[in-house]
Formats: sequence, C-alpha cells, structure tokens
Amino acid sequence: MEKMAVEKRLTVAGVDIGGTKIAVGLMAGDGTLLVRTDTPTHVERGPDEALARIVGILRKQIQETGREIAGIGIGCTGPVDPISGEMGDVNTLPGWLGWNPVLQLSAEMGVSVAMENDADAALLAEVRGGDDQERSGKRKRNQIFVTVGTGIGGGILLDGKIYRGARGSHPEVGHLILEPSGPLCTCGAYGCWESLAAGPAIEQWFATTSGGLQLNAKQIFVRAREGDAIARSAVQREARYLGLGLANLISTLTPEAIVLGGSVMQSADLMLDDIRATIERNCRVVPYEFCEISLSSMGADAGLIGAAQVWHHRFSNAGNGLE
Repeated sequence: MEKMAVEKRLTVAGVDIGGTKIAVGLMAGDGTLLVRTDTPTHVERGPDEALARIVGILRKQIQETGREIAGIGIGCTGPVDPISGEMGDVNTLPGWLGWNPVLQLSAEMGVSVAMENDADAALLAEVRGGDDQERSGKRKRNQIFVTVGTGIGGGILLDGKIYRGARGSHPEVGHLILEPSGPLCTCGAYGCWESLAAGPAIEQWFATTSGGLQLNAKQIFVRAREGDAIARSAVQREARYLGLGLANLISTLTPEAIVLGGSVMQSADLMLDDIRATIERNCRVVPYEFCEISLSSMGADAGLIGAAQVWHHRFSNAGNGLE
C-alpha cells in the first residue's frame, strides 16, 4: 500500500497534442519516461473523439505499468488558455475552438490536470526535466525554446519565469512576418515564419520546384543526404528562413540560449552551420555570439516530457530552478 501511494505521488501522465499526432505517456518522479503511445490527431473527427482515445490509451498504460497517476499535464499546439484550460482558435485544429481538455480529462481520470502551449511545455522539459548535465537549457534564466514541426512555436523564459503577455496570452513567434509578399499563412497573414519554414512549407516548396513531386519533410531531408539537388536547395532555403526567424528573436530579446526542437530539427545537422551563418549576418547590433544555439536534449520526447512537467510546474513543489 505504501509503495503504491509513493508511485501515485510520483507518476504523472503527459499528453502532447499536435496538429498531426497526439502523444500520451507516463513519467516517473525521476523524469524517466515509462511508456509512450502515439496516435494520429484526426482533426476532422473532433475533440470528443480525440478525448476518448486519450482516455483509452491512459487507462491501458496505467494497467500495463501497474502505476497510478498523481495528475496529468498537457502540452497543446497553438493558442491555449493555461488558466481556464480552454483551447483558442488553433489554425491546425479547426473546429476545436473552446474545447476544454483540462476539465474533461480531470473528470474522466479523477486527477488534477494542467495545460500549457506545447512550446512552453517543451521549454519546461529542458529546464526541469532530465539530468542537469544533459539538458540543453540547463539553468539559464533567459532562454527560448523553438519547436519546428507542422507549425513553429516558441516558449520564452525571462528571468527564470515563463513569459505571458496581455491577459496571460502566449507569444506566437511562428507568426513573425519575415516576407510580407510571402505565402499565405494559416493565420490569414502573408509571409509568416511558419508559412516559410514549418514542415508543410518545405513540402510545398519542394513540390512546386520539382514539378509536382509530393514528399513529406522527412523524405526531402533523406533525398538531400543522398545528394538530390532540389532537396538540397530546399534544405538550404529552410536553413535561411530558420536563421532569419532566430535572428529576429535574438535581436529582440538577446537570450542566453535558444533550444531547437520538433520533427524538422531531427535533421538539424544539415542546417545548423547555415542557420548560425544567417544569424551572424543579421544580428550586427546585439551580442549574438553569447546566445548558445543548441538542440533539445530530450529529442523527440521533449514535448511529451514537457507535458508531464506542466503538471509538476503547476501543482508540485519541485521547483528545479524554475519559478
């Protein structure tokens, strides 16, 4: 009985909701990810169907691991209200406006639930999760986590605190406008960073340039490694736009560190040199050289680990250097 009580106190579930997939997992008190399950988001089926799948996965994971959970943390793409738990108008989740996974998951699972934007969740993973020596973010008090996948998002830590804007709003760095004459973004503006450098932007540019060949971003990176000229041009273009967006963040906030994560950054070795060169060319009046650019030490699990850390950040006393 005592062992079960300890496990319940330490084990937290994480739910990482993205426009393409949802990841669900359990994290032990020492930061170890015990189990992970990915499922397609299936946006068109609506949030209630997604909730039913999340609950089913959680119950199966709890049964298989023999663990009980103390709570659930959620990291969700797009604008969300971390206080009320409601989702805003998320471009990649049309029709989900107003859904409240915090209240619904709490009612279904009988535990406390907390939610943050997925980029803030990934930031928490770097600052709070894992071993001190392995974290890219370590204990830097001024840093930014940028996630590049289906969209582009950013979590900002200023003086050790997650930055929130007017009425608690989350900054949408993916919608910095880099080229006013650029492509139409899902937000309705033209030339947003996301419309130029997120995964779908790579795929669209490649398809147009190659004469209609439809490949996903991962396949394009593979072809670039094999020497395909159009794929290599797509990677160079991606590195340039990523570098320009990061240069804007550095010039505006002069952070100590920027940590890069998300599915696109799994091929970062093809781009980092060009990204850094672009930053150097465009950050002439700030000490850009003191901003450490690194990859997420959590790898593909950053979002899920961060989701679990959202609960710890809200409800537990384990500060781990983050206020």
